[in-house]
Amino acid sequence: DTRKGEASGSVVHVPARAGSRLEPGECLTLELDWERRYALMRLHTALHLLSCVIVAPVSGGNIAPDKARLDFDIDMSLLDAGHIERETNALIASGVATETAWITDEELDAQPELVKTMSVRPPRGVGRVRLVRIAGIDLQPCGGTHVRNIAEIGGIRVTRIRNEGKRNKRVEIVLAA
Repeated sequence: DTRKGEASGSVVHVPARAGSRLEPGECLTLELDWERRYALMRLHTALHLLSCVIVAPVSGGNIAPDKARLDFDIDMSLLDAGHIERETNALIASGVATETAWITDEELDAQPELVKTMSVRPPRGVGRVRLVRIAGIDLQPCGGTHVRNIAEIGGIRVTRIRNEGKRNKRVEIVLAA
């Protein structure tokens, strides 16, 4: 399993066998669960599109292999599941490629509108920040994994919209079968 480490920006790989002890310099073979990873990539990229369909600050989010969600600081009356699903799927059907680019911390400071999330700030400290661009649709700092073309998402379904508090209107999605 892979988890976020205690130190900022660190990653911890947890051995499958409990009690396994690794020695410094030891060679390992890692196995990637591609089915799980690809589902996460598809859902993560779908959330980028969702954040373009629902034009409001993002106050939270979560991605699991079987579902994902974003929380928005928006009036509940403005969220219509059918509309959100249709618009997101129309974007997916456009088949636009995803691209990455890098900007400096200073360039990001000069363009604060690129940051959509209220609670998660882009990683800083190395002098540059990674951008993900979906041409004509989205551009934002992101260190996540994405599909190469949004058509790979294959469609989404909105499964639930609910009020999670004053600044959190939660929109949950799954990949369409």
